[in-house]
Amino acid sequence: MAVFQFLNDQLLKMVWLSDLVRYLVENVFGLDMGTRLGGSIHFFIYDVIKIFILLSVLIFSISYVQSYFPPERTKKILGRFTGIKANILGALLGTITPFCSCSSIPLFIGFTSAGLPLGVTFSFLISSPLVDLASVILLASIFNWSIALAYVVVGIVLAVIGGTIISMLKLEEYVEPFVYSNKMAELEEEQLTRADRIEFSKNQVRDIVKRVWKYILLGVGIGAAIHNWIPESLISAVLGQDKWYSVLIATLVGVPMYADIFGTLPIAEALVLKGVGLGTALAFMMSVTALSLPSLIMLKNVVKTRLLAIFFSIVTIGIIIIGYTFNAFGYLLI
Repeated sequence: MAVFQFLNDQLLKMVWLSDLVRYLVENVFGLDMGTRLGGSIHFFIYDVIKIFILLSVLIFSISYVQSYFPPERTKKILGRFTGIKANILGALLGTITPFCSCSSIPLFIGFTSAGLPLGVTFSFLISSPLVDLASVILLASIFNWSIALAYVVVGIVLAVIGGTIISMLKLEEYVEPFVYSNKMAELEEEQLTRADRIEFSKNQVRDIVKRVWKYILLGVGIGAAIHNWIPESLISAVLGQDKWYSVLIATLVGVPMYADIFGTLPIAEALVLKGVGLGTALAFMMSVTALSLPSLIMLKNVVKTRLLAIFFSIVTIGIIIIGYTFNAFGYLLI
């Protein structure tokens, strides 16, 4: 346990980096870590470097694994299962695709047009931006493994339940007709060499970092401001654990925003450090990633209003329930 704790602190939480940045702030910048400015600069530099290091390593590793599961193979795997087993598999496959909600939608269209059950594709659509493996590792680096693993479980459960409900309601007629006519090409699976997989993984790192770096900087900046400049009394007055409506506010505030989960993690971290309930912070993070307005607009182009409203309602209610559950029992995970 001592060895695991040491590795966890040094490799995941990067305590060495925190100490290095502290030295930089105090001895190079000449700032007191106890001041708002010194604390903000430390928070920003440390979190940005840590997230980019972990993100690059994790996306490379996950993409290498993902290279064995191109869309054609994923479609074939999902096609072998029916019922809730298919929903579970769809949710699990969503966790190894490091996509935001917007970039998951083209795959959703491809799977639906290929004839996969609608509920299975929705299970994939919910879990893909919500519970990818990289975000889980980053969540563990900010909080702990208990919270990260609990987040994985509830995210997958939400995806499975959401997809199952949509399957039971038989809503295929509310998918735009062009989706079914836009058949996924039956391509032979490429036999990639090890060098091909490494190149694919490097390209994925480059593409994803290029896409999310702005949100990471913005999210860490907001987190630094919350942590060091906004009074705890003000945050507690709105989002304190004793406020029954805190989860509702956090969920609704997250919907109009668009950010990758990597950009919302520092905000969730700062909120928890300010006394906001763990469930409230996670509800905000989940609503930003799974219910962002741009992704809903994109989804509206491929499904009709009724199906979109049902999807939005299921995920929103699920996030709210998860938020209140974590607020009530989160202390067991700390």
